[in-house]
Amino acid sequence: MANILMPKATAVWLIDNTTLTFKQIGDFCELHHLEVQGIADGDVAQSMRGVDPVARGELTREEIRKGEADSNYSLKTIEHKVDKIVTQQKRKGARYTPISRRGDRPNAIAWFLYHHKEVSDAQISKIIGTTKATINAVRDRTHWDSANIKPVDPVTLGLCTQIELDDLISKASEKRRKMDEEAGITNDQGLAPIENEAPEEEDTERKSGEGLTAENLFNLK
Repeated sequence: MANILMPKATAVWLIDNTTLTFKQIGDFCELHHLEVQGIADGDVAQSMRGVDPVARGELTREEIRKGEADSNYSLKTIEHKVDKIVTQQKRKGARYTPISRRGDRPNAIAWFLYHHKEVSDAQISKIIGTTKATINAVRDRTHWDSANIKPVDPVTLGLCTQIELDDLISKASEKRRKMDEEAGITNDQGLAPIENEAPEEEDTERKSGEGLTAENLFNLK
């Protein structure tokens, strides 16, 4: 069966312009042959204007002639072959930000600078579609709207998705960790031992009470 965009209107045209049988038209238009007969009798789709399937690229004149010559012939639609599927290329460069949301970018920049210093300026610029000059202006508080800039995460502002943000932060954190390791910087120093603190306090109390008897205690003024 064919996938006809306007089956009843196509049936109207085939009834008016060909000698195909009701069954042939019904099979081609995915309609019951009695419904096609109702269209021919004027009981169905009254005043409906016919649509030419040949002009629409759904049927050929040759197929119509074959069907008219043989009442048992099933009409075949034109197969449209797609030579090449065009896939969307990965976007390069900075993200496009709608005009309505461009005023929110300084707030997103402030959020990155405050909460995720491991993210580079280039990464910030790419994920929210801003410039390094704007990032520096927010960082140096020389931005014209510095008084009103507040750190707000870019997902809340609609500048990126949560998945994109998590992926960026993960990559930036891993890169910073590797750079710190190469530079010999580590944050795994732990806390200083405190096992000597308690004994020192006990020794102090013991020394302060040496030579103190009950008589001396109660005779103190």
